[in-house]
Amino acid sequence: MSAEPAHPNVIPFRPEPAEVKAAEQAVIGAALLDPVQIPALAAQLGGPGAFYHPAHETIWRAITRMAGGERPVDPLLLTGVLRAQGDLGRIGGPGYLHTCIEATPTAANGDYYAEIVRAAAERRRINTATSRLAHMAGDGQADLDDVRAAALAALADLATGETWLDPVPLGSHGTLPTFPVHALPTWVGAYVEAVAEFTQTPPDMAATMGLAALSTAAGGRVGVEIRPGWREQSNLYLVCAMPPASRKSDVFASMVAPVYRVEDELRAETRARIIEAETAKETALAEVDALMARARKNPDLDRAHLVAEIAGARMLADEIVVPPSPRLTLSGDITPETVTHQLGVHRCLAALSPEGDLFDSIVGRYSSKPNLGVFLQAHKGERLQADRITREQPTVDKPALTIGVTPQPAVLQELGAAPGARDRGLLARFLYSLPPSNLGWRKIRTTPVPEQVAGAYDLRLTELLRALVALDEPVTVRMTAAADLAVEKLQEKFEVQLRPDEPLAHIKDWAGKLVGHIARIAVLLHLADRTGGDWRAPVEAATVDRAAEIAEYYTAHTLAVFDLIAADPATEDAHALLQWLRRPKKDGTHRTHIKAHDAVASSRRFKKVADVEPALALLEQHGWLRTDQPPAGGQRGRAPAVTFRVHPAVSTPTDGAEAP
Repeated sequence: MSAEPAHPNVIPFRPEPAEVKAAEQAVIGAALLDPVQIPALAAQLGGPGAFYHPAHETIWRAITRMAGGERPVDPLLLTGVLRAQGDLGRIGGPGYLHTCIEATPTAANGDYYAEIVRAAAERRRINTATSRLAHMAGDGQADLDDVRAAALAALADLATGETWLDPVPLGSHGTLPTFPVHALPTWVGAYVEAVAEFTQTPPDMAATMGLAALSTAAGGRVGVEIRPGWREQSNLYLVCAMPPASRKSDVFASMVAPVYRVEDELRAETRARIIEAETAKETALAEVDALMARARKNPDLDRAHLVAEIAGARMLADEIVVPPSPRLTLSGDITPETVTHQLGVHRCLAALSPEGDLFDSIVGRYSSKPNLGVFLQAHKGERLQADRITREQPTVDKPALTIGVTPQPAVLQELGAAPGARDRGLLARFLYSLPPSNLGWRKIRTTPVPEQVAGAYDLRLTELLRALVALDEPVTVRMTAAADLAVEKLQEKFEVQLRPDEPLAHIKDWAGKLVGHIARIAVLLHLADRTGGDWRAPVEAATVDRAAEIAEYYTAHTLAVFDLIAADPATEDAHALLQWLRRPKKDGTHRTHIKAHDAVASSRRFKKVADVEPALALLEQHGWLRTDQPPAGGQRGRAPAVTFRVHPAVSTPTDGAEAP
């Protein structure tokens, strides 16, 4: 019997036949061999989303944009466009364009290949619509009128051959979900709810810092093997952005207090041993110094014997290792150089702060330019060269840094604007939370955190910290076969959502790491479920499902954060265009199609087509517009200007729609 999907919205994955991939390659090859065919091929494909393989869709969009802009199309020029867009590596490099050309028997049959691609896309649309309706109809809690309405809308979409997904709002996501506290281990969830109630803050902040505390304990010390060849560390980069006066320090202190206490206890417990080792080493070095002084004062002594004696004393001194004072967290002036040095000493550390001072160092506020390397490597566990401060520091294998901070939202905007933060993948490594503030609605007298709840949190987190810090070597926990299957289904689900016009298309850099983050969260939940028990047992599928629910929360908030940190002129222009599109024309109807020059004429803020193109691209990425493929015909070798279709939601806004 086949397993049921882990979540009801997961559509069964059915790979396309090999002939469909070959036909898609042949359409691209025909367009590159005979660009005159591009308008006709575009018309026959019937719009965006016709290609099954994301690389082919990316290539085709670039081709039609070039043709629509009256630019010549050939493999060399297309390579340059894809490189400029940052998509060349994603489609397989310049060599893949030639692979498509070689897979084209003859450009003369381009219309035949396009028909195969179009028919396959139509079958996928039907399959997707019916699968979603089947899941909805099978949900006993779904309102029957909603099911009927969804069925009629799906039939209308299929009749026109066009399916619109819900657009992604620009900077305004309506009501973001609240952290699913029930997915946390019981002792963590109970404390999160109690702290949130007592401080009158959203549970999101306490929950995020609770995960940071678990990551501090496990990060770099315990990893997870999803399947042979795929392992993930358990350290997380977490940020919960809240405005001033949100009681961030109170919540932060409550959630990480056991971490600091255990750190202090470990230092106290090892102080005598460290002093003893330091004394022994100083004594051994003093003996070396005495022998050296003796050699200088008595040149007539047996030199060979004296050198051997001094060398032996040096070797004895070198063998005495003074252990570093135990450290779980970074404190004080946290610079990239400090982080590198301390990771070289301790390997596993956490940067925890109720403010955003860490980001000041990352963005290069106190140096000439941002220094991102250590933060990129310490998330993945890549080999780190830790000898910038002293040459005695060794290279570090599998460094692990945990980050847990609660800055103001404006700090995230500064981080997003830092050179290389997006391009090099730093932003993609964070899980973001952007809860609303309770200011103005807080209760004055609140219930204190119950002693039993606080005691359980302190005890269980202390047990976990001490057990994992005591490990001599990193431990890898495996997943059960069912858990591996649950991860595979998540991979299939999110892979589809990375395609053009899909919800995660414009944050591919972040979403591409999402399944890895789910695995990391799952192993933290697994460890916290088993404090004092057999935590080396395999991670179960139910734990992966809980981690996926938490990741779904962070996905919704990350979409909001990426819109926030991308608040640049293009975003402002996109808002202005969306507001213009919402206004009816003089005859009372709404625009269903626009061209770039129409957008230029809509406002004095645009002087020429080049000014409006970034905003149009942003609206297209968020699903508010679709490129309407140019019709066949026109001058030979010259395609008409690109037309954009407007999402129906623009003219029929709902409660959750984008605000003007």
